[in-house]
Amino acid sequence: MGRESRYAEPAAGTMNAKSHWDAIYATKRADEVSWFQREAAASLALIRRAAPAPTASVIDVGGGASVLVDGLLHAGYHEITVLDVSAAALDVARARLGPAAGGVTWLDADVLDAALPHAAFDVWHDRAVFHFLTEAADRARYVEHVRHALKPGGHVVIATFADDGPTKCSGLPVVRYTPSALQAAFGGQFLLVESLREAHVTPSGTTQAFVYCLFRFGTPPGRTSP
Repeated sequence: MGRESRYAEPAAGTMNAKSHWDAIYATKRADEVSWFQREAAASLALIRRAAPAPTASVIDVGGGASVLVDGLLHAGYHEITVLDVSAAALDVARARLGPAAGGVTWLDADVLDAALPHAAFDVWHDRAVFHFLTEAADRARYVEHVRHALKPGGHVVIATFADDGPTKCSGLPVVRYTPSALQAAFGGQFLLVESLREAHVTPSGTTQAFVYCLFRFGTPPGRTSP
């Protein structure tokens, strides 16, 4: 089962989200969903650039059945947390990893409700969760969770649909972003270090435009730490 999982008390919205995503993984294989990647190359490259030491603590938010955890383990990282609202998606990843899953912390929770430790992570990674937050209050709550959980000087690697990407995913509306729009959403404590675009090809052959941003978390320019 991996390292001890931690659970947050689910809110009503969380239960709806859990039902939606669990249903997806109950009816489709992991390699049939539109966000499937055989290799999480862009994410892994940005994480390794931000925190090359294998002792770095990395959380993959919305990691679910993603193969990023495989790449991180192969690269030598051993402080890895995977969080997802769908227990079914996490089960796919654990089954795929086999005994190696024991070296990973698995969190079955909605990121907006998860009780994450303070200043615990060197890298916060999110591919395709943030763009589902269509309400400003939810986006603000998400960013507060990032501020709480990241170490000072830590990094965020975030990927969303680009401004010319799809307007929906899995039947749900999304918010599309440019690097400057993501910078505005996260605020002045997050310095944009790098951005890139990715043309993601889905299992059905459709191309989706993603934007990836690497942010450094710290004191805004022109201010001093208390």
